[in-house]
Amino acid sequence: MADPLYDTQAGRLVAEPTPGDNAMALSVGELSGRLKRMVEGEFGHVRLRGEISGYKRATSGHLYLCLKDESAVIDGVMWKGSAGGLAFRPEDGVEVIATGRLTTYPGRSKYQIIIERMELAGAGALMALLEKLKAKLAGEGLFDADRKKPLPFLPRVIGVVTSPTGAVIRDILHRLEDRCPTHVIVWPVKVQGAGAAEEVAAAVRGFDALPANGPIPRPDLVIVARGGGSIEDLWAFNEEPVVRAVAGCSIPIISAVGHETDTTLCDHAADLRAPTPTAAAEIAVPVLAELRLSLDAMANRTQRCARRYVERGREQLAALVRVMPTRDRLLGPQRQRLDDLGMRGDRALERRVARARGELTHAAGAIRPATLERRLEAARRQLADVGRLVDSLNPDRILERGYARVEAAEGGTVTTAEAARAAGALNLRFRDGAVAVQVNGSAKPEAKPEAKVERSPRRAYPDKPEQPRLI
Repeated sequence: MADPLYDTQAGRLVAEPTPGDNAMALSVGELSGRLKRMVEGEFGHVRLRGEISGYKRATSGHLYLCLKDESAVIDGVMWKGSAGGLAFRPEDGVEVIATGRLTTYPGRSKYQIIIERMELAGAGALMALLEKLKAKLAGEGLFDADRKKPLPFLPRVIGVVTSPTGAVIRDILHRLEDRCPTHVIVWPVKVQGAGAAEEVAAAVRGFDALPANGPIPRPDLVIVARGGGSIEDLWAFNEEPVVRAVAGCSIPIISAVGHETDTTLCDHAADLRAPTPTAAAEIAVPVLAELRLSLDAMANRTQRCARRYVERGREQLAALVRVMPTRDRLLGPQRQRLDDLGMRGDRALERRVARARGELTHAAGAIRPATLERRLEAARRQLADVGRLVDSLNPDRILERGYARVEAAEGGTVTTAEAARAAGALNLRFRDGAVAVQVNGSAKPEAKPEAKVERSPRRAYPDKPEQPRLI
């Protein structure tokens, strides 16, 4: 007997129509399409409140994220065109309100929200995002005090980053004109709304990139300014690009965003925070009239000090003059000594002349003609003896007796045979002249026939030795 609970058709191999069942089989695509149309028709416009999770930005510019609360999670997509209008930078953990429409993604059998607009869920979420970003940037050292640069005392050029149409720029210009007229360069930017943060950051980097000697003067000081407003209005100055641009600028920056009670991250990154834009202009430059008064006061003090110094020196000089001796007192002893030396010199000269006169008289008395003749005759005999001695020592006297003196051609007397052979060319000096000869032979020369020498007629004192010719 068959089991009534057992369906004999459940294990059929081929699907067949079931009696009484007129439902047609749907394809997966058809079902996904029906679900998509139903979801989009029912939830064409929704606002969801949730916390961002798994946020990422694709290279295409589209945003992908999840919105979650304590009990559920839904995927979200924000296309590039809508993402460009965001007034804040999404981050995980931030509570937001997303406005868009629900749809399905058949590729994964999921439903998701196409986000058209996304806003922070109240001031609490905004402050949470602000504190989170502040802690992140502070951890990188962007707010450290040792990064702050001193402001110039009297900047020649001031750059202002602000809206060109607001009251802020007029207040700054009027205040600078009243205190100390200065060259001002305005970089116009949006100060709130979409794209404001990027424009402010680009302006700060643009001022910093100006060359020192370029056509546009490089500012010595930059003021980033905006009027007061709500935290949403000032949010552009809390954006990370603005904070990083201000912190990385090499030019000193004064942040003047909002009123005195308003504080932004730009204030923490700047080198100095001013409570208002007008106060920033007052901080930037001193009062020119006060500077002139200070300079005049210092000039007067300098003149008084100089006069006092001169007067004191004059008093000291007068006191010294009173105690200093007079010229006669200083030169009196020297004058007296000079007169004394003069008189002593006269007396010494007179004694010297008298002594010389006596010596001359004594010498004149000792000189007699006979004595002078005897001395002159003795000197003549002595001179004759010296002449005879010199004449006897004359080497040329021996030449008169038929001897000859052998001389080298280069000069000098030759006294040995070895020296004669070494010299080669010789001069034989006779009584009436010299004859040039050539020495041929070795240490033991052989006997040779006597050579005949022809020479030109003899001269008493020839200029050059005659060269003999061997026949």
